[in-house]
Amino acid sequence: MNLLDLLAIPRARRPHHPALRTRRADGSWQELTSAQLHARGEALAARLAAEGLARGERLALYLPNGPELVLAYLAALRLGAVVLAMNLAYRAPEVAHLLADAEPRLLLTDAAGREHLAPLLAGPAAPRVLLAEEVASPGAPAAAAPAPGLHPPVDGGEPALLLYTSGTTGRSKGAVLTHDNLLATVTGLLAAWGWRDDDRLLLALPLFHVHGLVVGLTTALAAGATVVLHERFDAAAVLDGLAPGGATLFFGVPTMYVRLVDALRSPGLRDAGAPAARPLSGVRLFASGSAPLAPETFAAFRQLTGHAILERYGMSETGITLSNPLAGERRPGTVGTPLPGVSVRIVDEDGGDVAPGSEGELVVRGSNVFAGYWRDPEKTAASFLTAPDGRRWFRTGDLARRDPGTGHVTLLGRRHDLVISAGFNVYPREVEEVLCAHPAVAEAAVTGMPDRDRGEVPAAWVVAADPAERLDPAALAAWCTDRLASFKIPRRIRQVEALPRNALGKVQKHRLESG
Repeated sequence: MNLLDLLAIPRARRPHHPALRTRRADGSWQELTSAQLHARGEALAARLAAEGLARGERLALYLPNGPELVLAYLAALRLGAVVLAMNLAYRAPEVAHLLADAEPRLLLTDAAGREHLAPLLAGPAAPRVLLAEEVASPGAPAAAAPAPGLHPPVDGGEPALLLYTSGTTGRSKGAVLTHDNLLATVTGLLAAWGWRDDDRLLLALPLFHVHGLVVGLTTALAAGATVVLHERFDAAAVLDGLAPGGATLFFGVPTMYVRLVDALRSPGLRDAGAPAARPLSGVRLFASGSAPLAPETFAAFRQLTGHAILERYGMSETGITLSNPLAGERRPGTVGTPLPGVSVRIVDEDGGDVAPGSEGELVVRGSNVFAGYWRDPEKTAASFLTAPDGRRWFRTGDLARRDPGTGHVTLLGRRHDLVISAGFNVYPREVEEVLCAHPAVAEAAVTGMPDRDRGEVPAAWVVAADPAERLDPAALAAWCTDRLASFKIPRRIRQVEALPRNALGKVQKHRLESG
């Protein structure tokens, strides 16, 4: 069975069951049944094929959460094309890098996106642009039915997604996820989290990320559940959607849970009858991922709602690998045990297993692990550890400890200095390069600093090109704003006379953090 076969089962069993609900601009809801969703996706696949999109070529998506993005994703899977979903927060240099590196054949966006990206779409190598409202909107006229046999069966080893995830060297790299990789994550989650076809998932996560697109959307569609898709997260709207009779599932990043806790505690909601008016009793599972969930947030949410958030762990390169149990103790601060079909080890710097309960790097293997980095065999090879028995393990870069009694894994931090802000990866080297491009900056170092709302946020230390000059932090932040997504912009910028270095000249960031 491949991923497309799995997604077709709910359509065959319950063709008239609601599969996707989205809100229109006027505030009303529109709904697509399972049969309608797949028929629209198939018709869009035919349209994209007629526009020149072939098997293995990339389809770039620059769209907000909505039915157009979902239909384009399903159409690309059907064609055997590769989806490149882009973050709308990216600025021109970031988008330019993705387009140049991935070389998509087509770019599907809306009118606002086309206007925003216009300077990048003028060259001869630019992808052809299609407007989603013209070819992918559920309200647009249906295309002619595709000819039988138009799309040959897709092999499980063929690429399905190209998800860009930066490395510590700065420039983002494309992680290639195959149909089999997605299938492994989806089937593992179907089993581990007890999905039902009467589930309703309130999905406010962005669909350019593996969390929203694979863990949320794809798994829900495979289960035959209903996806209630929000364009963006809004705490009040989410609480309304989680009221009795609404959603039964909610997946979020820790920042979302911090804001839900704040909303549940707010005097305005209490005066309106909440949380008593929104008891959340109809929700059977709250899950969190993409960044560590603070034990304080876990405890506060449980006290306010009676629900213990299920924390799990995954990466763009691996899908989901570990999860606290659906039935059983959910330990705050841990990410649980391996999903079905996933194996994990904790290893030392030489790749040998550490003593039980000791700290080391988490490495994983299974059908969920990605095929490699796009056009980068050297980085791919460096990201895997080959054991003496010949088996290859993916090096996550995360330091972890495994409880010798229960097998629960606790994450301890990054082997490298990655900053995870509200579930988004911020790679210091990328921010440092932007700061150093400013004519008044000679050197820069970026680290993470704790933040209650986002978990951590970037902080920067800069050295002036002219030692006598006092740099303006607001001006440097504005410089970054024009060149980086908002979550990458340093929230604190401090000027120092020099960066602390060791005898070999390497910057000692821990001395900046402690000082």
